[in-house]
Amino acid sequence: MDPALTSVLLLVPCGLVVLAGGFYLCGLVVNLFSQASVRNKVVVISDALSSLGKECASVFHKGGARLILCGKSWEKLEVLADDLSRSSDPTLTFLPKLVVLDFGDMASMPEVVTEVMECYGCLDVLILNSSLKVKAAAQSISLETDKLLMDHNYFGPVTLTKGVLPSMVSRRTGHLLLVNSIQGRLAVPFRTPYAASKHAVQAFFDCLRPEIQEYGISVSTLSHTFICSTSAQQPISSKPFWSFLYSQKPLGVTPAEAVREIVKTVNDKRKEVVIAPSLPKVAIYTRSFFPNLFFAVMAAGVKSSAALETR
Repeated sequence: MDPALTSVLLLVPCGLVVLAGGFYLCGLVVNLFSQASVRNKVVVISDALSSLGKECASVFHKGGARLILCGKSWEKLEVLADDLSRSSDPTLTFLPKLVVLDFGDMASMPEVVTEVMECYGCLDVLILNSSLKVKAAAQSISLETDKLLMDHNYFGPVTLTKGVLPSMVSRRTGHLLLVNSIQGRLAVPFRTPYAASKHAVQAFFDCLRPEIQEYGISVSTLSHTFICSTSAQQPISSKPFWSFLYSQKPLGVTPAEAVREIVKTVNDKRKEVVIAPSLPKVAIYTRSFFPNLFFAVMAAGVKSSAALETR
C-alpha cells in the first residue's frame, strides 16, 4: 500500500478522535463557566420538590447561588435543604431558604410573595417549573378540574411573577425563566385543560418579554417534551403514533439534561428554548404552516388510539 495513503488512513481517525475530545472539553469548560455565573445570585425555584426542581437546586446550590426553595411540604423542603447542605462545602455555598408554596391555594399568594421578598430583599432569577397534569377526554373533565389546572399552570406562576416584578423593575435587572411544556406550543388530544393552561402561560411571558425589556429584565421560556422518571414506559407497539409528538427516546428529557439547558439559558439569556427530538419540532412548524395536515394527523391518532384500546 502507498505509504502516503497509509498515513492518511491513520491520521483521519486520530484527527476525528482529537476533534471529538476538543468538543467534549469545550463543553465541560462552558458548563463550568455557566454554573459559576450564578454565584451569589438570588434564585427562586417554584417547585423544588419535583425531580427537575431537586436537580436544579443541587446544581445552583453547588454553583454558589443564594437559593429560595419553594414547595408544598415544609418537611420535604427541610429534608432537601439538609441533603444539599451535607453534599456541599459550607464555605462555598449558602444555606437555602425555604418557602411553602401551593399554586392550588391562590388566597395564600400575597403572603408567599411577601415571604419570598423578605428572604434577601430582592431576587435575580425566578425559575417557574411548577406544573399539574391531567389526561382525559375533554367532556369527562369537570370545570373544577379545568380551574385547578389553570391555577397551577397559569394564575399561580403569573401571580408570583407580578409579585416579584416591581423589585426587578426598581433594580433594573432580573431574569424570569418559565419551564413550560411543548404543549404550550402545540396541542394533542386528551390534554385539553393542560394544553390550554400551557398555551396561556406561554402567551403571557411572550407578551411580557418586550414590555419589560427596557428595564434590563430577561424573559426566557424553555419547552420540553416531558421530564422522564425511572419507571418503565409502555411498549411502543401499544402507543398511538401521535404520542411521539410529546415524548422523547426512550424516556423523555432527564432532569440533568433539562437543568443543563436551564443553566445555559440563565447564562446566555436565551429567549426561547425547545428541548425535543426532531419530530415534535417538525410538528410545531407543521402546525404553523400546514395546519390542516396537523389536524388530520391528530384526528388519525385518536382513531389509532381507539383501535388499540378495543383490541
